[in-house]
Amino acid sequence: MKLKFLKFMPVALAGLFIGSSAMAQETTTTTSEPFRTWSIGLTGGVLSQFSPIGGQYDFTKSHYNFGYGLYIKKQITPAFSLKIDGQRGEVRADNSKPYKDGGFNVTPFASYSTDLNYSASLSSQLNLVNWSMFKQQNNAQLYVSAGGGFANYTTTTVSTGGASVKNATDDVLIIPVGAGAKFRLSDAINLDLGWTMNFVDGDNFDGYARGGNDRYSYGYAGLEFALGKGKQLAFFSPTAATYDEAVAAKNAANALKSDLDAQKAENARLRSDMNDLLKDTDGDGVADKLDKCAGTPAGTVVDGSGCPLKVPAPQVTERVIVTEADRKVVADAISNLEFDLGKATIRAKSYPTLNRVAALLMEKNFSLKLAGHTDNTGSDALNLRLSKDRAESVKAYLVSQGANASRIEATGYGESQPIATNATPAGRQQNRRVEFTLY
Repeated sequence: MKLKFLKFMPVALAGLFIGSSAMAQETTTTTSEPFRTWSIGLTGGVLSQFSPIGGQYDFTKSHYNFGYGLYIKKQITPAFSLKIDGQRGEVRADNSKPYKDGGFNVTPFASYSTDLNYSASLSSQLNLVNWSMFKQQNNAQLYVSAGGGFANYTTTTVSTGGASVKNATDDVLIIPVGAGAKFRLSDAINLDLGWTMNFVDGDNFDGYARGGNDRYSYGYAGLEFALGKGKQLAFFSPTAATYDEAVAAKNAANALKSDLDAQKAENARLRSDMNDLLKDTDGDGVADKLDKCAGTPAGTVVDGSGCPLKVPAPQVTERVIVTEADRKVVADAISNLEFDLGKATIRAKSYPTLNRVAALLMEKNFSLKLAGHTDNTGSDALNLRLSKDRAESVKAYLVSQGANASRIEATGYGESQPIATNATPAGRQQNRRVEFTLY
């Protein structure tokens, strides 16, 4: 899991910094005063398996246990920041109460207790609302956040018979998604109220691998301390600053109006002189002063000196027609195409339909584009390489059956172009594909 997380981090960092650069171009401050952009925060609250979005729990009764955290934040623009944070605490639940329908949870466990030794994550935070858009320094805001990281935990389960088992300490990838409200108490201190849902990449966080990923939430209150000098960039309103500068610019524009009026007469004279220079009597697009073949008939194609230009006869190219029968041959090949799990090796059951595609390419001299795709399981780099290898494997097989290699293009797109959701096995199966395009 640690290795998987280390592979994930460069991609997450790149995506977050690209996003921050784009937002920095869209949202610029219009004042030269210094801003506080670095801050640290201390939080305390409750950890629980409860989720307000619902879903199936492995245990029926949630406990609310104390948790605490620390974060470091860098404000990139008034609306966007990057935050590294961590939490510790305990998550507990048991099966002492029935479900809402009255049924009891059928499970070998009576309760569990997970010690969250520590978690660490990198998140992007987006400020949604500054309460006063026409006041340069606001006092309250709403925000949402999302990111990725990992958690180190130790789970102890108690069976229905009363036996207690402490599992080995483990690391797991988490995706924190949260929302909150922040209130500026002073230029250096904020009150931070929020809630974060941590989606776990695994099913053993509660010690019971029932099927489906686990999750836990953290509701908190804390204080954020802004570092440096000046106002906080997070509470700065570019809209208000832009409005103030617009008023100043309007006043300056009025002062310049008299100068602009004086230039109008001069511009009119220059425009008249320019029209004389650009006069084109025969309408061939070349000014009379430069036209060496004046009086060319209307519609004549001329060169830069105004003389008739010989236009080569148009070339007629053969039109490629793909019939429904051709498309069916390709569709059969796609539906029967299978690879070994996690490899680019084509299974033998796919050969007959691929042979028909090779014969079609040779018979009609078609060109073919092969596009390999995967689901989002694994790293981006691995999926991109696997999709490319599978497309190349299909090309190599078609060439081995006599197809022209120069007319086959093989490209891999990894997980970037899904045609279904990656949240279900059926959706991921549809996304693992190689598309054939005849032309």
